[in-house]
Amino acid sequence: TKNYKAGDSFLHVQLEDGTELNYIVDPDALPPLRNPDILVGENDLTALSYLHEPAVLHNLKVRFVESKLIYTYSGIILVAVNPYKQLPIYGDAIIHAYSGQNMGDMDPHIFAVAEEAYKQMARNNKNQSIIVSGESGAGKTVSARYTMRYFATVSKSSSNAHVEDKVLASNPITEAIGNAKTTRNDNSSRFGKYTEISFDQSYQIIGANMRTYLLEKSRVVFQSENERNYHIFYQLCASSMLPEFNHLKLGSAEEFNYTRMGGSTVIEGVDDRANMVETQKTFALLGLKGDFQMDVFKMLAAILHLGNVEIAAVGDERSSISLEDKHLNIFCELLDLSCDKMARWLCHRKITTTSETVIKPMTRAQAVNARDALAKKIYSHLFDFIVERINQSLQFPGKQHTFIGVLDIYGFETFDVNSFEQFCINYANEKLQQQFNLHVFKLEQEEYMKEDIPWTLIDFYDNQPVIDLIEAKMGILELLDEECLLPHGTDENWLQKLYNNFVNKNALFEKPRMSNTSFIIQHFADKVEYKCEGFLEKNRDTVREVLIEILKESKVCELSFRSSLSLLMVTLNATTPHYVRCIKPNDEKLPFEFDSKRVAQQLRACGVLETIRISAQSYPSRWTYIEFFSRYSILMTQQELSINDKKQICKIVLQRLIQDHSQYQFGRTKIFFRAGQVAYLEKLRSDKLRHACITIQKSVRGWLQRKKFLCIKQAAIIIQQYFRGNYTAEKLHQTLKQTWAAIIIQKYCRGYLVRRLCQLIRVAAVTIQAYTRGFLARKTYRKMLEEHKAVILQKYARAWLARRRFQNIRRFVLNIQLSYRVQQLQKKIEEQVRDTSQFMILTNFFIISVLFRALLLTRVFKCLHVIHDTLFPLCIKPDPSHQDCTTSAMFFLPCFFNRVLESHFQSQKEIYEKEIEGLNFKVEHLSQDINHLQKLFREENDINDGIRLEVSRLTSENLVRSRCSKAKYVFVTLVIQSKCVSGTRPSKSCSMCLTFSEWCIESLNLYINLMTLLHADLKPRGVVVNMIPGLPAHILFMCVRYADYLNDADMLKSFMNVTIDGIKQVVKEHSEDFEMLSFWLSNTYYFLNCLKQYSGEEEFMKYNTPHQNKNCLKHFDLSEYRQILSDLAIRIYHQFIIVMENNIQPMIVPGMLEYESLQGISGLKPTGFRKRSSSIDDTDTYTMTSILQQLSYFYSTMCQNGLDSELLKQAVKQLFFLIGATTLNSLFLRKDMCSCRKGMQIRCNISYLEEWLKDKNLQSSNAKETLEPLSQAAWLLQVKKITDDDAKEICEHCTSLSTVQIVKILNSYTPIDDFEKRVTPSFVRKVQAMLNNREDVPQLMLDTKYLFQVTFPFTPSAHALETIQVPSSFKLGFLTRV
Repeated sequence: TKNYKAGDSFLHVQLEDGTELNYIVDPDALPPLRNPDILVGENDLTALSYLHEPAVLHNLKVRFVESKLIYTYSGIILVAVNPYKQLPIYGDAIIHAYSGQNMGDMDPHIFAVAEEAYKQMARNNKNQSIIVSGESGAGKTVSARYTMRYFATVSKSSSNAHVEDKVLASNPITEAIGNAKTTRNDNSSRFGKYTEISFDQSYQIIGANMRTYLLEKSRVVFQSENERNYHIFYQLCASSMLPEFNHLKLGSAEEFNYTRMGGSTVIEGVDDRANMVETQKTFALLGLKGDFQMDVFKMLAAILHLGNVEIAAVGDERSSISLEDKHLNIFCELLDLSCDKMARWLCHRKITTTSETVIKPMTRAQAVNARDALAKKIYSHLFDFIVERINQSLQFPGKQHTFIGVLDIYGFETFDVNSFEQFCINYANEKLQQQFNLHVFKLEQEEYMKEDIPWTLIDFYDNQPVIDLIEAKMGILELLDEECLLPHGTDENWLQKLYNNFVNKNALFEKPRMSNTSFIIQHFADKVEYKCEGFLEKNRDTVREVLIEILKESKVCELSFRSSLSLLMVTLNATTPHYVRCIKPNDEKLPFEFDSKRVAQQLRACGVLETIRISAQSYPSRWTYIEFFSRYSILMTQQELSINDKKQICKIVLQRLIQDHSQYQFGRTKIFFRAGQVAYLEKLRSDKLRHACITIQKSVRGWLQRKKFLCIKQAAIIIQQYFRGNYTAEKLHQTLKQTWAAIIIQKYCRGYLVRRLCQLIRVAAVTIQAYTRGFLARKTYRKMLEEHKAVILQKYARAWLARRRFQNIRRFVLNIQLSYRVQQLQKKIEEQVRDTSQFMILTNFFIISVLFRALLLTRVFKCLHVIHDTLFPLCIKPDPSHQDCTTSAMFFLPCFFNRVLESHFQSQKEIYEKEIEGLNFKVEHLSQDINHLQKLFREENDINDGIRLEVSRLTSENLVRSRCSKAKYVFVTLVIQSKCVSGTRPSKSCSMCLTFSEWCIESLNLYINLMTLLHADLKPRGVVVNMIPGLPAHILFMCVRYADYLNDADMLKSFMNVTIDGIKQVVKEHSEDFEMLSFWLSNTYYFLNCLKQYSGEEEFMKYNTPHQNKNCLKHFDLSEYRQILSDLAIRIYHQFIIVMENNIQPMIVPGMLEYESLQGISGLKPTGFRKRSSSIDDTDTYTMTSILQQLSYFYSTMCQNGLDSELLKQAVKQLFFLIGATTLNSLFLRKDMCSCRKGMQIRCNISYLEEWLKDKNLQSSNAKETLEPLSQAAWLLQVKKITDDDAKEICEHCTSLSTVQIVKILNSYTPIDDFEKRVTPSFVRKVQAMLNNREDVPQLMLDTKYLFQVTFPFTPSAHALETIQVPSSFKLGFLTRV
């Protein structure tokens, strides 16, 4: 809280909880400086400005305890802290999120290390290794299992061999036979394992191979308190009641010495019987069938029974085993051995000399050791045999191209009592640490050389002296082997040799002060005291030869641990290593509890702190020029910013800000800083921002005060106005009141007088208006009456003249038409009936003439009769209303019409009646003859047409079958124009049917042409221009109608099969062509709708016009094909969505999350050893504009291809879901993106998407709702997170986010500047408590592969089939319309 001055004995500090403290310090040894708050909680420890143990521990604690993040980078190491709790961060969605990503782009994760190894293998064609180490209980086995699961997921082979499943299946088996419960871990690996996962040239898994190291055989016969034997024994005992295991004669685990020794036979939360089922399944998956499994279970059961064999002491020198011993007999029965021999040689040993062989009895203790040694030997060989069989099942026929090795081995171990196993483990870790140090040193050197930075030698710890002490000539191991070769060698003699050779001669070897049976070695991690007891026996690892012969096992010469370790180191040195250090946060296995002392001890042991120390000696902080420019542009002047070269700007600024040029170096792409320089720059930046904030606050506060002063001033003026006006207003009130009363009286008096005068004037005016309006109305009525009568006369006169003129013209036209038609009829009769007799021709002609004359006379008669009936009454009874008209107009027209009609009617009436009577008789007689002849002709023509159609069909069928015996024929011709051979109008039923254009068209060519139409000739861009939507679909349906018209089931079936297969083929060939998929999705949809629209079903017909209903199918029900087409359309839609997603997927995270379009909100921070890919180069990156352009391209293409609006909305909704889910998933996995400023940027990008929806009129697609989780996450990043009300508001607002997701964002929230505050753990717990009652899925990641259910709405086509024209560009000349 106060600046420290040289010589002060106190530091005035403030703790994180706000407590102020005076900390006593030594002026000569000040405590290490704290990193700026912005660097606390960084993903990479090497990004810290001050690198020391307290800073490392504090950073890990903040990430682990507060942010609930278990993974942290430390340069090339991934530090994994065991949470002792299941976390939702290992699902397939997480795997796919890390797949293909650069290591620095995402939060630290075991999947990121696996992806880096896989990517380097594919890029460099070099083998890789992932070295997983740590204490027992730190999570090594789980980490190794997740790496292999990652490889199996991202590199699935296309074959059906399921190699990945087999590789993963090896884990449960090796864990069952090699893992056990210890005091530190319920599933501790008691052996080392190096698994090589082999890949082919396509980098797909083709097999695997497993090597094991240092199986803890002593656990078979001995377990410490609260520990268990290997899991497989307890699984067998738990399943002993099953019928298939009855012959093993097992019981509960408490019945056997080898399983009850530790006093703990059950693990809480573990079901051994269920695990046994899983073990059997994995055996079967690896091809190890029931017989093999049962042989393994027999040997395991035999070991348990062997441990229960009772050995009785016979005196002090002898021992014996009863032949009636139950367990001995079961042991021998299971292994098919002789009980006599086994009982004898377990209690005796054979000593062979040069001259004789002596059989010597053993004491009880020696016999027990022999029994236990036999049990260990059997289990060891069984373990090796199972591993060998697993390797055989994982073998592959092809050639291995590359491999990735996963090493799961003990970390450095130190216990209260350390024996031969701990010595070997620590020896192996010394070798691994040496390899690690050299690799780190090499990477540092490469980094400096790549950046052209002068290389200075860095001092680092070299553990070669310790390795020499152990493995050099006359070292510990050589002396141990030498002692083992002696017949009477003992542990004490070997220890004495160690004392003589190394005490006071080697600084790394010590003798304990209070013990003569131990020795101390100074390892790289710590001093370890080893008990010499059992070293010789465990190093020999022998079993009596007689027992070996009894077991009928050949003696196998095994590689020693040293040789296998040497082989492992050669393998690791030939690969590119990747390191995972597993840390145990506490010894009580409490979730998210951090014991700093235990963690620091493990960090030293696994080399993390050594990496930090090496980094701190040189230039630990490294920034790219782009990162530096983006972060510290606020410290640059306008003159400096005017320079175009950012690299040059950074150099100028640094030379101005940091005067000591030795504190930094300029590389080719990065700036290297010494420790503390980044903290200094952060202080300068914070001061500049604080000064800017003060300036802003000053201006705002001044403005607020001025505004407040003006308000007060205005209020004072108003008060003064009211006070001063009060007296004047009171005085004025009385005057105004009196004046107002006088005015009111005057108003009512004047009003009374004016109303009275007004009423008199109104009565006079109304009377005058009434008389005037009556006079005018009567005058107007008389005039209208006269005009109406004149109009009636004109109407009848003009009508009579018009009808007479019309009748004359019509009579003339009918005469001409009749003459012409008689001539045409004569010609047709002559052409069609040449063999008919002359009499019949004359008769027909005479009949037609008579009919014509009769028709003419009838029409004239009717016309005259109508005229007479209409006008005659007018002449006799004139309307009295016409009396006022002139006399000439009254009588001229009626008299004229009367004279004309009477004279003409009387003269012609009698003549016409007589002629009509005579002709009617002849017409009736001849009409009967004509009807009979016409019926005969019609029947003959129908018969001829049917015969001709059948002959043509059979001819074409034979032609197709002769040319293609296996192919069904498909006859397709399209209606283009209406023709009629007879000249009569075609019937409506066949106006849209399809028939042959020529009888000689070859159907095989038609088949080929149709397939060409479907496959190649129809290009989306060429079809959609100026065409109706779904034109190809309408053409296909018209072909279906033709088959229905012919009632040909074979033709219809063949055509539908060809069409469906053709669409499938074209979709398969263009499975990545978005335009082609869009085109055929649209046409398949329209084809399906046509089949529904014209199916004849009532539910679809109600949408048709009456004319469209006449074109419905008559003979076939195509509901089955509709279902097939619907399934095909769904397949096309899914592939269509996949292509769109693949195109837009690479743009989402860079455009939505990484690209910063808002000025002044840059969120770049130090990134440490792992650099973001986006920080390397800022050119050619995707932006939000790229996403919008891609969406617009999709939209325009779908519209051009006529895709139905509902389908288009569903596709857009799916795309928006992908954008929201991918962005949100990446946000969950990127702690550096969880800031208030990034929330602003995300919300801005969402608004761009919403604006795009509005512009395209797609608001009803529900696409906006799919972005709701992302929108709420952006809101959560921006909202205040301090008080209880804030927590309540978060719970009420974030309804689309699950509890896990809300807590993840709160824990990952990272301030970009000192002005932002971290979310306190208490606030997170408060929110979590409020959300406990919410029922949601505890799933962190959204499933980006989720597909909304697609529906194909029925939309009837408004286009009449007869109006559809086929463009010549289709090249369908083989189709003809009739």
